[in-house]
Amino acid sequence: MLLAFSVAPSGQPAEGTGAAGAADASVHDAVAEAVRIVRDSGLPNRTDSMFTTIEGEWDEVFDVVKRATEAVGKYGSRVSLVIKADIRPGYSGELTGKVERLEDAISAQES
Repeated sequence: MLLAFSVAPSGQPAEGTGAAGAADASVHDAVAEAVRIVRDSGLPNRTDSMFTTIEGEWDEVFDVVKRATEAVGKYGSRVSLVIKADIRPGYSGELTGKVERLEDAISAQES
C-alpha cells in the first residue's frame, strides 16, 4: 500500500502536554516531529511540500500514521489529518515505480 498523509495541529496545546514551547511553535515544528517518526520507521517514504507518502503493509503504515498524529497532537488542541491510499496487494516498490512509469509515458509521448 502507498499512503499519503498530511497532519497539522491547530488551536493551543493543552496544559501539561509536555510540548516545550508548543504555544509559540510554528506548524513546521510539529510536522518535523511527524516526519521524523515516519523516517525512523524504516518504511520507504517521501516527503514533499504537501504530503508524506509511506509504503508498506496496512498495519505497519497505519501504526506510523497514528504515532505521527499523536506526536503532532502535543502542538495544538486538535489535529487535522488527511489520508489518501493506493491499496494494491502483491505490489511493492511503487513509491518509485509509479513515478518511473509516468515518466516513461511522458517520454514516449514526446518522441
